[in-house]
Amino acid sequence: MPERSNNQPPLPDSRTAIGTSLASPSPEFGPADEALFREAWDIARDRHGREITFYLPGMIRFHGFRGRYPALSITGSRCELQCLHCAGTLLQPMLKVDEPEELLRRGRLLAVNGNHGILLTGGSNRNGELPWNRYLDVISSLGRETTLHLSAHTGFPDLRTAKDLKAAGIRQALLDVMGDEKAATEVYRLPGLHKVIEAIEAVKKSGIAWIPHIVAGLYFGRIDSEHRALEIIRRYHPTVLVIVVLSPLKGTAMSTVKPPAPLAIARLIASARLLMPDVPIALGCERPRNREGTSLECLALRAGITRMAVWSEEAVEEALALGLHPRFQATCCSVDYRTAFSSPDPHPSISVGRNPAHTTS
Repeated sequence: MPERSNNQPPLPDSRTAIGTSLASPSPEFGPADEALFREAWDIARDRHGREITFYLPGMIRFHGFRGRYPALSITGSRCELQCLHCAGTLLQPMLKVDEPEELLRRGRLLAVNGNHGILLTGGSNRNGELPWNRYLDVISSLGRETTLHLSAHTGFPDLRTAKDLKAAGIRQALLDVMGDEKAATEVYRLPGLHKVIEAIEAVKKSGIAWIPHIVAGLYFGRIDSEHRALEIIRRYHPTVLVIVVLSPLKGTAMSTVKPPAPLAIARLIASARLLMPDVPIALGCERPRNREGTSLECLALRAGITRMAVWSEEAVEEALALGLHPRFQATCCSVDYRTAFSSPDPHPSISVGRNPAHTTS
């Protein structure tokens, strides 16, 4: 863990996080919020130092900086489960394969072209499961033949599948977690919350690094069972926690739903930091990209995140103003920072003279 400086600049008055040019002051922000954000900030600095890692996943291009960790669907565009908040739409921009041989060919090509890893994912059947058995031999081949770091958005696997994925070389299991039966059955259309708990236990027993994801606003834009989801996650000791935000996607049952307010999401993040002080917390890539999204990024920094995917320039400026040390990596935010995966600072004009850790190489 990075050594904590004895000369840390104070956290600016928490009201500043709401009352910047990015958002109007919130009448809901009161003394309890000030105390919550202060405690979350202090814990984050004490346990994780002042580094903040900004991630560019997939193959997104940003300021001449390209992601090197593409998502690849093993079911093409197909998803039987049709969760209400997604309905398979998130598969559309991904690379897609339908056969194991095609995955092997694509994986080899991605490795040759300098990618750091792959996020394997796809649509689920009506029980929340993916057809991993068809691809295990090919995944194992990619693990042996290439240096690709292999992650999987696993769906909700049983123990046998989780162990097989581990044996094939999957290093991380990304798994959505919700906090009650209503979210599990009505939104995710699963048999029940027990399916989620069983999948968590399977992944933990398999030995794969477990990366839970929470969708803030999952139940039609309301922060509902997310705090209970945090309690479930804490019990099973995650490697990293990723918090994303409901996006009103066209073609879904939630296309007209308004996501939660930035402050409500930031409170959730701060609560997560208090519950799990030693766990890296990321603001993930799936979230609205608008004025409120930018405000959320700045609030999330104060609420104790240590990672952020697909950032804005305002977030980098805020991080520097808070005395944090930005660094950049072209992978999913689930992947720990490492020099081999790092990228040059795409904002040298912002960072020079303000970030002691800044380099242009």
